Amino acid sequence: MDASNVDYVVFFVAGAFVLLGAWGVILSRNPVHSALSLVGTLFSVAVLFILQEAHFLAAVQVVVYAGAIVILFLFVIMLLGVDRAEQLGVDPIGGQRPVAVLIGAGFIAAMLTAVIAGADSLSGTAQPNKVAPPTAGSTVDQTASDIEQLGNRLFTDWVFAFELTGLLLTIAVVGAVVMVRKVKGDLAPLGESVIDERLAAYEARLEETAAEDAADAGSHGTTDADDEASADADADEDAAGVDA
Repeated sequence: MDASNVDYVVFFVAGAFVLLGAWGVILSRNPVHSALSLVGTLFSVAVLFILQEAHFLAAVQVVVYAGAIVILFLFVIMLLGVDRAEQLGVDPIGGQRPVAVLIGAGFIAAMLTAVIAGADSLSGTAQPNKVAPPTAGSTVDQTASDIEQLGNRLFTDWVFAFELTGLLLTIAVVGAVVMVRKVKGDLAPLGESVIDERLAAYEARLEETAAEDAADAGSHGTTDADDEASADADADEDAAGVDA
């Protein structure tokens, strides 16, 4: 078996795993199983990148997507809980299912169009991409790989931005740890002065609330008495009219 046949076998096997993982993401009822299926899909896509000699994209696919994004999904799933019953028959947004079907059909049509349009590249009739020759003032080493060129630029011209990004990520990690950290042991007791101040403020608030309630009750009582007096006066006038 020559190298071209091996490439074809690897391509079809990786493509099959991509499709199976995608179906697992959609059809799995357990969110954790869906996330694991997504990991398999992303790794299979990384294999396809390696097959196309895009090694940097394959590394980014594994490190960023399969390593960071999916772990973030798992953290969110674990925090929200996976044992809660879901009402699958209730649509949070009205008409979302027909819209989802239309959008999915549009994506399928776009992919089929791209496959049909790129069929000539598989048959060998497409013209290869022409790479522009290096100019006289170019400082980029054309013989180096893409990863080597990216590493040189990242740690020379963009080293400050790289270190700043690492510092921001470290701050985010420390903040997340501080927020979820639980206090262990007994809390330090409050001083008597602090307790007295808080009790005094609480009692003052209770007195203000009681005074407001009493004022409201008094105003309602006065209004009721006035209404009763006016009703008695009207009744007396009606009785006098009847006697006359």
